Amino acid sequence: MKRSITIRVVAAVIVIVLAAGTWITSGKVDTGWTRFFSAAVLIATLILAAWDLWLWRLGLVQRIPGVPRCVRGTWQGTLTSFWIDPGTGTSPPPKTVYLVVHQTATLVTVKLFTNESRSTSTLAAVSAVDSAWNLAYLYLNRPDMHAEHRSRMHHGSTVFDVSGSPATRLTGRYWTDRDSKGQLEFTRRHHKLADDFLEATTYFA
Repeated sequence: MKRSITIRVVAAVIVIVLAAGTWITSGKVDTGWTRFFSAAVLIATLILAAWDLWLWRLGLVQRIPGVPRCVRGTWQGTLTSFWIDPGTGTSPPPKTVYLVVHQTATLVTVKLFTNESRSTSTLAAVSAVDSAWNLAYLYLNRPDMHAEHRSRMHHGSTVFDVSGSPATRLTGRYWTDRDSKGQLEFTRRHHKLADDFLEATTYFA
């Protein structure tokens, strides 16, 4: 909806500018060409939609400065928690987790699946910092019912460094409002987008 409104506003501005230009140069407004307005808006909408959903991900386009690095797909990796169990004085062992990134040229959403919870981003972005790309997001984690007694629902944030072009590795850390933190690393990627932990495991069987 926002894209459609933006296209119409831009097209309307172009019409006004061209109409003003013809009036200034010839003393009258030539409106004959305005019959192409609807077609122009439709073509612009289709081109922008193709760019947002697909064209920006092409290998050659990814080399253009300013085009977001594509990290779309299902990633398999490892979560290492730095939390210390007060009962044992040790941290839990690293576990296999899956990161699912839904991405267009303008929007990013992220989900993280573990064997006992799922996290969904509330705000996410792929951006360049000092010529290096990163993926940063805020999230809400919801544990499965069988894990709620030891892992309550919480908010957190994650920042990944994106390596490779095309991207081949994501490495970063997370922090939560439970005063816990940890490290994440993803090195395997599948083009399909998984809906849950079990589906993601089948992509890397």
